[in-house]
Amino acid sequence: MSSNVPIAHGDITAPTPQNTPLTQAPIAAGLSRPTVPDISEDKEPAEDEDDESPNVASGVQAAMLGLVQGRLNDLVGKSSGYIESLPLEVKKSVEALKGVQVKQNELQNQYKRECLELEKKYLELQKPLYERRTAIISGSAQATAEEIEAGEQASIKDDPDYTPLPKDAAVTPSAIPEFWLTALRNHLGLAELITERDAAALKHLTDVRLSYLPSDSPKPGFKISFIFSPNDFFENEVLDKTYLYQEEVGYSGDFVYDRAIGTDIKWKEDKDLTKEFEIKKQRNKNTNRTRLVRKARPTESFFNFFSPPVPPPEDALENDEIDEEDLEELEEKLEMDYQIGEDLKEKVIPRAIDYFTGKSLEYDMMDEDDDEFDDLDDEDDEDRFEDEDSDSEVEVPSRRRGPPKGRGGAPTGAVNPEECKQQ
Repeated sequence: MSSNVPIAHGDITAPTPQNTPLTQAPIAAGLSRPTVPDISEDKEPAEDEDDESPNVASGVQAAMLGLVQGRLNDLVGKSSGYIESLPLEVKKSVEALKGVQVKQNELQNQYKRECLELEKKYLELQKPLYERRTAIISGSAQATAEEIEAGEQASIKDDPDYTPLPKDAAVTPSAIPEFWLTALRNHLGLAELITERDAAALKHLTDVRLSYLPSDSPKPGFKISFIFSPNDFFENEVLDKTYLYQEEVGYSGDFVYDRAIGTDIKWKEDKDLTKEFEIKKQRNKNTNRTRLVRKARPTESFFNFFSPPVPPPEDALENDEIDEEDLEELEEKLEMDYQIGEDLKEKVIPRAIDYFTGKSLEYDMMDEDDDEFDDLDDEDDEDRFEDEDSDSEVEVPSRRRGPPKGRGGAPTGAVNPEECKQQ
């Protein structure tokens, strides 16, 4: 499939990329899948060929497609021989282009850093509005007539049948009960994490805040802070979740997640919501006496969010010490964790009232519907074009060595980096 024949100056053909065969198979070139007649077109058709059932034909087609895909997977990471066959002076030009690319990467790093600084700037400008929101939610401040009027105009714009509130009603400070618990439950991803046991603790959640790491931090990133009133479950007043980016942007020119760090929750006695306790009987082998033992086992809980999955060490990956299935499971957990952090940063915190009222569900469900339709497409096509179609702001790096399988390295988020979306 590869060629090592030197190519003269005047006979240089269009380059075949490294890691691909010189003659691309139709599926790799984005063409239609090979059909049975294409594979055996030089063979005289059998008399009963027209009687071949569609199931048999599709089965042969699937088998051939599997062979083609298998051959392509074997070629990933291997040289086609084209670059090695170039004359020395051409190879130097290739290396020079890599040098130019280094300068481009440096500018892209600078660009992303400046975008991050712009986000910080507008977060500071919005802080008074966030503080005002918290005051209204807690009932420590009274809503103004102007604020109510602006809110009603927004409601009418969304729903022409909306009935305005009576104008003569007295306006008094009134706390909104379980505001943040309701908002979090109206996020599709977070709703799956919150158990009924968690709800008793999350009723004490008074605010969720976003902040960015200082500019002089070793790594860029952001922090989500959950503020709680005194409760019967833990001593902490604040539970933080910090997301770190790698220092340099990734291959697509976007930030790459490095890892996440959560607060160590100081649970009160017998109140750890991340564990279930059960009483077991134990019998002494020598005396035959029995005793009751209380044992804890991990259980599903929203508060596991503060004990994020840990990426595997590089040496374990290099030495293939991690089972493929375990690695896939870990990558799914990492991707979900990063996605929830990004959604809190980009959606829930800026638009908390929309999540409280449920307005956001309409848009989140549209995103879910889009995902369902994507699943109907050919899986190979989806994997091949996934990175190409993504407009994500942040990459989730694949932890694999060698060709990825499935969607382990898919990027997350829903922000176009070119827009430098502001907080």
